[in-house]
Parts: sequence; structure tokens; C-alpha cells
Amino acid sequence: MFLYLVAIIASCFVLKIVLKTCLVQIVKKWWRVLEDGCYVYQFYKVPQFNHNMQENQLYRKVCTYLNSLPCVEDSDFTNLFSGDKSNEISLVLDCNQVIVDKFLSARVFWINESTAIKSLVMKIRKKDKRRILQPYLQHIHSVFDEIEQRKKEVRLFVNVDNEPQRNGRWRSVPFTHPVTFDTILMETDLKNKVKSDLESFLKSKQYYHRLGKVWKRSYLLYGPSGTGKSTFIAGIASMLNYDVYDVDLSKVTDDSDLKLLLLQTTSKSLIVIEDLDCYLGEKSTAPSMSGILNFMDGIFSCCAEERIMIFTINNKDQIDPTVLRPGRIDVHIHFPLCDFHAFKILATSHLGLKDHKLFPQVEEIFQTGAVLSPAEIGEIMISNRSSPTRALKSVISALQINTESRAATRHARRSSDTGSVRTVEETGGDSGMFCKESVRELKKLYGLLRIRSSRKDSSFEFDTSDKDNSKT
Repeated sequence: MFLYLVAIIASCFVLKIVLKTCLVQIVKKWWRVLEDGCYVYQFYKVPQFNHNMQENQLYRKVCTYLNSLPCVEDSDFTNLFSGDKSNEISLVLDCNQVIVDKFLSARVFWINESTAIKSLVMKIRKKDKRRILQPYLQHIHSVFDEIEQRKKEVRLFVNVDNEPQRNGRWRSVPFTHPVTFDTILMETDLKNKVKSDLESFLKSKQYYHRLGKVWKRSYLLYGPSGTGKSTFIAGIASMLNYDVYDVDLSKVTDDSDLKLLLLQTTSKSLIVIEDLDCYLGEKSTAPSMSGILNFMDGIFSCCAEERIMIFTINNKDQIDPTVLRPGRIDVHIHFPLCDFHAFKILATSHLGLKDHKLFPQVEEIFQTGAVLSPAEIGEIMISNRSSPTRALKSVISALQINTESRAATRHARRSSDTGSVRTVEETGGDSGMFCKESVRELKKLYGLLRIRSSRKDSSFEFDTSDKDNSKT
């Protein structure tokens, strides 16, 4: 019995030594040689250069794809290199090493051959060849495009005057806006809907083409100034890593010039026209209304594949409904003035407050109909960030002044309706002086008062204020 126990221990010891040595690797290697000799696998070589010594773009794509796989860490030898960022380290497969990838339940072997011309050899089972080869190569292309898109430097393009000596109409600068999609001030549910819509668009190229539609998406952002429309655009650019083309219609000479600008944009970009209502309201604008509509969904829009068009306006009710019809605008997003829920989000992000004894007072003032834009409240908080209590008191004062000013404005309108030719200020009464003093105090707190615009529901609309009792 004792000898039997000793034999078991010795066997375990020998097995442990075998597992820790290269014997296992040798066995695996000879097993692969045996399989190759039986013609179980099909081999495909991807050389670094073609016969004309030009770089093989597929080789670069496959290298990028393989080095992004987690299994590179399991290779016997892997090179470590510093990345583009100071704290980034990239792993690169060493020469004559093998890694195993999995795709559609099939195993794909890659060998990094080091010969006179570097090459990557793909090995797959013959029975899997017809099933996975083409989809797998398409998968490599897709992953490579995603990696390159993430590495790309986002740029902001602006159109310049049409001068003969200039090459092209766009000038660009690096787009370094610090906002991210996660830090945008927006209802969580709405933000998730928009994010899901964008992600669905990115994956829908074949679907759009099957329907005979141009692969593009258009958004209308509407609401008063200071409600975060421009910040939202920057957040989308940050999330998608898309370039931004900011179209200045005042520098567009005619409809043909507008089409030329569209032709000179690139794929994977946002095409932005801000304050569209200002241009549509002017009869003397260089690009006509029909030219702008054709820019949005005309025959030339087929040149805007893989692009997202974003238009911003202040008041949706003043826009001709034909401009906003489905097909021209896919998604409507309302950016309302600040309510108590948005105020709490601002207090958390700007002042680090999740609750405060003054919150009930702020909520009560909001319920009376007081309104300010998120930008105005945010500016008050930034100016008083060293004292959260002082910041909240300043917000309360601004909201109270806003309420008083709105009341004075309503009084002036009633006076006008009854035939009085005097404005509130001209009467010299208490209401006129009170209005002027209110505006003066309000300017001291956060700047010029902005009047809240009304909103209109749409069947294709994402709205941040659906759950609120709007007081427009």
C-alpha cells in the first residue's frame, strides 16, 4: 500500500514537471504538423507587399485587427510598445508566433511568418472555409474601421468665402471640446433613446440601401438659447468621433455653392446648420429656401452618405411645416428651459450638491412659473462655486426677478390690449420702475434675460419635458 501511494505521488510530480516544461508545446506543435499533413486545413497568406512592392492594405488591416485581440496576451512571445498616449501600452504579435481567433464557432489560426517578405498566414479548417471565410474578412474590415475611427483626430470645419485662389471651401481646426455624451445635461431616458438611435444608425448601412434610402440621419434641435443645443452637438461628435462641418449660410453665395459645400464634406461627419429659423425668415438670403430644402433631402443628398445632419432653431412654431416633414427631419429633440429636475442635475455637477435645505424653496419658485436657461443657472453656479449656499441664494434671487419681470411684461401687454399707448416704463408708475429695476438686477446675476419660447409636439419627437407640466 505504501509503495502504491509513493507511485501515485511520483506520477503526479512527473506530470507537474511535464506541464511546466516545453513538452506540452512540443506535443501541440507535432499535433499541428500531423493535422497539416492530413490536409485538414486550408492556408491563406497575406503578404506585407504585393509583387510591385506596394504595401498591401489588407496586411495592415489584419495586423491592426490581430493586435487588438485579447488572445495576443496568450502568445508565447509578444512585443510591448508605448502607444500614442503616455500611459498607453500596445501589444504586438512577435515573429513566428501563432494565435487563435474564434468566429462563428470556428477556430481561425494566424501565424506571423518572418521571411524575406513579412506575411500573415491564416489557417482554417476546410469544412469551415465556405461558411466563414467571406464573413470573417468583412469582420476584419469592420473592426479595423472602428479602431481607426477611434484613433482619428476630430476636426471642426468652417466654410470660407469663395475666392479663386483658395483650394477648397473648408478650413479646419482640431476639435478639442471637453464635453462627452455622458456629461450632457439631458433626461436620462431621452439621452438613452438618442444614443440608441445613433448606434442603430451606425449599423444600418445595408438596411438603408435595401430600402433604397441614402444612409444618413437628420436631427432638429429646437429650444431657446442657452439650453444646450451646441453642447449636444459636441457630445455627439465626441461619442461618434465624427468631424463637424459648421455651415455658415451667410458665406454661401447661391444654391449651387451650397451643393458644392456638401460635395466637399467627408463621410463619418456631422453637418451642422445652426439658427436655421433666422435664415428661413429672411427673404434676401443668398441660398433660397428651395436650395436649403434640396440640401436637406434633394437628389444631391445622396452625396451625404454616412453623415448626420443637425439643424438648430429657437422657435419651432415659426418654421414652415414643409421644412420639418418626415424625410427631411428624422428626429425632433426639444431643449426646454431649466426646470427643478434639471436644476438638481446642475447643482450636482457644478456644486457637488445632491440635496440642500434651500432646494424646497427653489422648487416652489419653479412651480410658480419662473424660468431660466440651463446656461444662465450654470453660470451663476460657476461664479459662486466656492460657496454652494451663496450660489443657491443667487439662483433663487434670479428666479424671483424673472417671475417679477414676467408679471410686469404681462401687465404691459394687458395695458396695450386695452388701447393704452403708454408702455409700462413710460407710465412712471410702480410697475414700470419695478420692471426696469428687476431687469437691472437680473443682468448683474447672470446676464441678459431671455424669453422662453413655446413648444409644439411632434410625432417624431424626443422631448425632455414630456413628464413635466409645461407652462409655456
